[in-house]
Amino acid sequence: MVSPLDRKLLRDLWRMKLQSFAIALVIAVGVLLLVMMDGLVNSLAQTRDAYYDRYRLAEVFAPVKRAPDHLLDRIAAIPGVSAVEGRVVGGALVDVEGQTVQVRARAVSLPEFREPRLNAVYLAEGRRLDPRRLDEILLLQGFADAHGLEPGDSLTATMNGARHTFRIAGLAQAPEFLYSTAPGELAPDDSRFAVLWMNEEALAAAFDLDGAFNEALVSLDRGASEPAVIDALDRLLDPYGVTGAYGLEDQISNRFIHEEISGLRASSRSVPPVFMGVAAFLLYIVISRMIESERTQIGLLKAFGYTSAEIGAHYLKFILVISVGGALLGCGLGVMSGHALSGLYQQYYKFPFLIFRVDPSAFITAIVVSVASASAGGFIVLRRIFALAPAAAMRPPAPADFSSSARLVAALRRFLDQPSRMIVRRIARQPMRSFAASIGIAVGMGLSVAMLGVLGGFDKAVELNFNVIDRSDANVSFVEPLGEKTIYELKRLDGIIEVEPFRSVPVVLRNGVKSHRGALDGLTEDAELNRAMRDETHQVYARKDGIVLSKPLAAKLDIGPGELVTVDVREGRRPVLTLPVVAVSQSLLGAPAYFELSALNESLEEPGRVSGAWLRIDPAKQQDVYEALKNMPAVAGVSLKDEARDALQRMMDEGAGATRYYMAIIAAIITFGIVYNSARIAFAERAHDLASLRVLGFTKSEASYVLLGELGLITLAALPMGAFIGTGLAGAIAAGFSTDLYTIPAQVGFSNVGSGALAVLIAALIAGWLVKRDVDRLELVSALKSRE
Repeated sequence: MVSPLDRKLLRDLWRMKLQSFAIALVIAVGVLLLVMMDGLVNSLAQTRDAYYDRYRLAEVFAPVKRAPDHLLDRIAAIPGVSAVEGRVVGGALVDVEGQTVQVRARAVSLPEFREPRLNAVYLAEGRRLDPRRLDEILLLQGFADAHGLEPGDSLTATMNGARHTFRIAGLAQAPEFLYSTAPGELAPDDSRFAVLWMNEEALAAAFDLDGAFNEALVSLDRGASEPAVIDALDRLLDPYGVTGAYGLEDQISNRFIHEEISGLRASSRSVPPVFMGVAAFLLYIVISRMIESERTQIGLLKAFGYTSAEIGAHYLKFILVISVGGALLGCGLGVMSGHALSGLYQQYYKFPFLIFRVDPSAFITAIVVSVASASAGGFIVLRRIFALAPAAAMRPPAPADFSSSARLVAALRRFLDQPSRMIVRRIARQPMRSFAASIGIAVGMGLSVAMLGVLGGFDKAVELNFNVIDRSDANVSFVEPLGEKTIYELKRLDGIIEVEPFRSVPVVLRNGVKSHRGALDGLTEDAELNRAMRDETHQVYARKDGIVLSKPLAAKLDIGPGELVTVDVREGRRPVLTLPVVAVSQSLLGAPAYFELSALNESLEEPGRVSGAWLRIDPAKQQDVYEALKNMPAVAGVSLKDEARDALQRMMDEGAGATRYYMAIIAAIITFGIVYNSARIAFAERAHDLASLRVLGFTKSEASYVLLGELGLITLAALPMGAFIGTGLAGAIAAGFSTDLYTIPAQVGFSNVGSGALAVLIAALIAGWLVKRDVDRLELVSALKSRE
């Protein structure tokens, strides 16, 4: 049998169905974000770990110039090593039909008559390599799909200066190429980077490595010390030109996926609480004001014998229906959104499969937080009302002293008509309630402004990197550091307007216990095509007396100008340098370090060496320049700035960066929910007053004006506060999106604030229109009756 209180609960839910749904929707979008991001983190991390384990990804990589195969037995004997695989790897340039610039590729050997012990490949289509056919290859599936290649097709590639024609036996993926990007670039582009797996004998012959290897792969025993194994590898391989062994955390593909997961995990800890906090604040206002408005009903229930516990349970049920309903809706929407986004992630991280999985604790956390935030406001108000005797609770609260507001309204009498004075009087008499409603709207606007600022930050990162920092048209990299003669040859090419050489050296930067494996870039003192910048207008010039660190790198090493950094060079003679930090530059992509070119070569005892050059090209002669570069054997690859920019923009719009669009939509929904709930609360509180005005002769429009005018003033007052709140939130949310690989600046400008304000005003107009319909339909007799 349904109790009287339960019947009242059903009536209240139906009476406040629109407002209840709006509150539930605010809860739902906060839960959606929490569940979606938790699921993405779990899915990426668990799928990565399973993929690595199933296909035996190495834990230590040891690139070397040339080492004889018999050393593999000595590597296997190093304490802590469980398995070893030697292989041949090298760079290649692939000819693609319809493209003048060759596509850079990595060639990797596979054993002829067995599965590799480490770094196995997943065959997606076709068959394995035939040991008897040295012209067969397995091709990276993403590259094949981008160019319409299938098993049985032919492919031409240049390796070690010689052109070869291969037949594609199958299409493959591998855990070491989850994130496949061209050397020196950050954004993946399937059409511009390829991986060729070949029979070991064929690849060794192409790079003159018969009976030798140039990369050792190592897996470790459980509990083994990775640093100790790396040191032993470096000592053993030192006579053979080792460039420095490194662990899986520094492997390029794994580093990208690790940073993405870490960034998502950081965002899931910092961003959802912002949205949930806004939802909690809104619910506090709504629930507390609703219970306050039912003060007399609570007193009447107590007079009829209901205990405080029974009445509290009644209101708790009301809260639970809304909060649990919203949380369950958010869980469902979060799973759906996570599934959609996991498909986008799979476009950029080449998993053979990606199963979206949410930790059950995320559902429990979402529901508990939703119920707790919804209950907080109700319990605070209920405790105050339950302290009253039934007779006192049934009486309206003692009227406040409104004498000050009367003087204010009298002063405005000559300027305002009667309805306008009623609006001002209402706000002046209850300033804290009006301020709380204004703060709620301001927080909603702040969310919209912050997300618009983050959206603008992604675009700003692309603009600054490719228009301010990089002002070249293309860059060429050489197969090995060459002399300055190569630069003169480039300058003589018809169509090249400007050439700016650079040197890039693999290094490990150390400051105490903190370290970073990356590159030290040698720039000319007067660099113009690729620059280090302090901000958008001030250039930081490379100097001979020390190095310039990018801001993310300086933060990672916890170092600043005037301090010394250890530079462990992993190329050539492999010197260990101690250099002062002379400046910190802005960097939105990567974590570079800069040194003056001639000073870098002098430190390496290799004067006049360059790794490549930045080029400015005559647009009318681009094709001729690319053809000439294609025929230069010293060129290892050509990267076009426009293509790199497009790839990065696609990644931000369609891949990992797409989560920001979801949060922008969520911010808009919360903003509307806050404005609509403020309007509904005001209507519920003033229904009796509005009906009285209608009886006294006010028209429907005049009565609506009294209510909506108050909403309008509260909304307008919220706009400057929303701009201030949005600026602060933008920095926090942008920091959650940023990683060691890229930095997203918060770009809150007049356009963002204006767009956020416009969104609030549109939400206010829609909410006002919905509430006006209720005012017009107001039944005067029912509204004027005392509900008790």
